[in-house]
Amino acid sequence: MSESSSPGAPCCLQVCRLMRPEDTNIVGNVHGGTILKMIEEAGCIVSTRHCNTQDGDHCVAALARVEKTEFLSPMFIGEVAHVSAEITYTSQRSVEVQAHVVAENILTGAKKLTNKAALWYVPCSLKNVEEIKDVPPITYASPELEEEGRKRYETQKALRQSSNERSDEVVAPPPNPVPLSGCGTPRSPVPLAGSSAEKHTVGFSQSSLIHLVGPSDCTMNDFVHGGVTMKLMDEVAGIVAARHCNTNIVTACVDAINFHRKIKKGSVVKVQGRMTFTSNRSMEIEVIVEVEPLVEVDKGKYCAVSAFFTFISLDKKNRPLPVPLLKVEGEDEERRFREGNARYLHNKEKRLAERERQQ
Repeated sequence: MSESSSPGAPCCLQVCRLMRPEDTNIVGNVHGGTILKMIEEAGCIVSTRHCNTQDGDHCVAALARVEKTEFLSPMFIGEVAHVSAEITYTSQRSVEVQAHVVAENILTGAKKLTNKAALWYVPCSLKNVEEIKDVPPITYASPELEEEGRKRYETQKALRQSSNERSDEVVAPPPNPVPLSGCGTPRSPVPLAGSSAEKHTVGFSQSSLIHLVGPSDCTMNDFVHGGVTMKLMDEVAGIVAARHCNTNIVTACVDAINFHRKIKKGSVVKVQGRMTFTSNRSMEIEVIVEVEPLVEVDKGKYCAVSAFFTFISLDKKNRPLPVPLLKVEGEDEERRFREGNARYLHNKEKRLAERERQQ
C-alpha cells in the first residue's frame, strides 16, 4: 500500500493498493468487506493524525458510526484501489471523515468511482481508553460548509444515541438449523438434506461466524479495529444472501453501522446475520455482533455492533437478477419485513432526489 498526503495538512489522506486474489470473492469481484476495511483504515489514520496535532496525551481514533456506504461499481483483481479520506467536520469530541474509493485499470488507465462513505470517530486516550479527548478544530472553506457539517453532526449524534439506547433490545436470531463447520467457517450455502427450514425463509439462509479477537485485529490500545469487524459482518451477510438466491451476490450498500460498545482483545465475537426484507432486485440482511469476554467474564455478553447490509443478485455476466421473495413466518418476521420495506422506500426516494439534483 502506498500513501500520500499534503504537507502540513493532516486533514487529508490518500492510499492505494493493488487488488489481489485474496481480496476477492469466488467470482473475482473484490469483496465488499475488503473495501470497507480499507475505508476504515484510511479514516482511522487521518483522524488519529489530526487528533494528535495538539499537546497532551496521545490518543487513537475509535470508530463510532458509519453512515450509509454506497457500492457504486464493482472492483476486480488487478485493479488499483485509490482510497481518499478527508476530515470534513469536527465537533469538540468527534471527527467526520468523508471517504471515496476509485478503481484504476492500470493497463488502460481508466478510472471509476466505486464507493462513497461517511465515518465518525472519537479520540480515545491511550492511557485511559474510556477518556474521550478534545478534537483540534479545522478551518472551513466557507461558513456554509461549516453549517452543513454541524447539521450532519447533530443528525448522526441523535441517531447514534438512539441506537445505543436500543442496543440492549437488539435480539439475535435463533440458532441456525443449518450446521456450521466450526469457528469462523460456515459450510456450503446449500443446507444439508433434512434441514427443518423451508427454502427462502429466514431460518433457511441465516448464518453465524465465531471469531477469537487476536492482536492482529486490534489497535494500539488492544481494542478491535472497526474495519476488521465490518469485514466479518460483510462476510456473514454475503453468506446469507448467497443461501437465499444461490447465485453470485455483491454488496450494494450498507445502512448506518452503529458501534455500541468496544470489543477487547481476547474476546469471542459471534457475528450473526438474518434476512429481513427482499424487493424484486435486492436483499436486506441484519447483522449483529455479539461479544463474550473470556477474561472479564463478570461483564457478560453484550451487543457491540449492528447494521443492515443490502445485496443484489447477479448472473455470470454481472447483470442484475430477480431475487426470490422472502417467506416470513410469525409476527416478528412480518414486523422486520415491514421495517425493511420502509427503509427500502426511504433509500429509493433519496436516490431519486439525488439524481434530480445532479441533472
